[in-house]
Amino acid sequence: MHESCGIFGVYAPNEDVARLTFFALFALQHRGQESAGIATTDGKKLRVYAKMGLVSQVFSEDALSQLTGDIAIGHTRYSTRGSSRVTNTQPIVVGRGSHSLAIAHNGNIVNAEHLREELTDQGYTFRTSTDTEVIANLILSSHKKDWVDKIRYAMHRLQGAYSLTILTTHNLFGVRDPFGVRPLCLGAINGGYVIASESCALDHIGATFMREIEPGEIVSITENGIDSYQEETKRRALCIFEYIYFARPDSVINGRLLYLARQAMGAGLAQEHPVAADLVMGVPDSATAAGIGYSRQSDIPLCEGLLKNRYVGRTFIEPDQRIRDLGVKLKFNPLPYILDGNRVVVIDDSIVRGTTTPKVVGLLRRAGAKEVHMRICAPPIRYPCFFGVDMATRWELIAAQKTIPEVRDFIGADSLGYLSIDGLIKAMALPKDIFCMACFTGDYPIPVQLEMDKLALETMPTGGRAPLKQR
Repeated sequence: MHESCGIFGVYAPNEDVARLTFFALFALQHRGQESAGIATTDGKKLRVYAKMGLVSQVFSEDALSQLTGDIAIGHTRYSTRGSSRVTNTQPIVVGRGSHSLAIAHNGNIVNAEHLREELTDQGYTFRTSTDTEVIANLILSSHKKDWVDKIRYAMHRLQGAYSLTILTTHNLFGVRDPFGVRPLCLGAINGGYVIASESCALDHIGATFMREIEPGEIVSITENGIDSYQEETKRRALCIFEYIYFARPDSVINGRLLYLARQAMGAGLAQEHPVAADLVMGVPDSATAAGIGYSRQSDIPLCEGLLKNRYVGRTFIEPDQRIRDLGVKLKFNPLPYILDGNRVVVIDDSIVRGTTTPKVVGLLRRAGAKEVHMRICAPPIRYPCFFGVDMATRWELIAAQKTIPEVRDFIGADSLGYLSIDGLIKAMALPKDIFCMACFTGDYPIPVQLEMDKLALETMPTGGRAPLKQR
């Protein structure tokens, strides 16, 4: 399961904003590993540099030195709308001169195809297959002159999830959709301001957390300071997987440190699904804190039964067939001297398709584990996500096709327990009605087409009867 993107923005005169953005994107690398980019402005011209690869692979000292100015936005991507290719890297720049903007997007627009058809009919052209370019051209298509009004116009037309950083020649904007599906926060740094997907990015560059950007809010940052504009909201729908898996455990969302929330999930699993065992282990890294919580609640000793190779997935060199056949062993290596002859409780964040979990169970058994008891921090995932998570179709979700005993037998565990929705909410220590839990319940914040194609925009016309319209 993959989250879509990490976004960042900074307005800081007399600072090296490109370098600040680079290190902030480093902190947000977990949100996307396909491509990275930075756009800056010096008050006259927008400059952008974006390529395929990790942040450390994309940027060099020379590249950063070309990105001059006082304002910057950055992006690190995992594709949920549009394929993984260089033309779909972000930030995306559209328009010309003073009517141009750069945009970085985290989320997914469910009515992107309809809006793109409409904009193409108006003469707008498209060079990417992303919904991000649809958002950018929708902003430009407004008859309003003020940038805030243009963004408001787009917000009234967009359906779905979007946290945005937007750069014009003189402004930095942070925008969050009315449901607040994806997180976005605001910080201060040396007389300037920063916007980021997660608070951990602020910590890495020495910025001070101020507050979260609210659902439906537009934050405008200029030389005159910060202005806020609030659009109407009807229902909050923060993705609960930000707490379970996506966000870093050292981030704070809605005042809740994720590390503590994940510890509480593990404790809840121990209360709901106790079992006689010798050792507890969390699958690294996303379930490490939950493993600690289960161990403390159950008084079963904690161990590291698997070590993770944290550099798997950070190369573009294809393994040969012999290496590929090793499968999950490329990512995890068990510790037989710890596991041999022991009954082990294994904590993991989720089971989606059920392709990796059986391999993990098999690894542990081959390392000598006498029993393997799986405990999962998320309730059964029975419905796909359409708001920025590349999860699976409903027919690929194992919990949508099998009962819990059938899933247990499929993965080869001695027992299987999922944290209940009530147990999950208790661990959040936050109101239930602020979350989107559609992947568990099927209750989506807005109506969606149940089988959406992430590559649908690839086959649509690019337009081109006229150049990009500017009004």
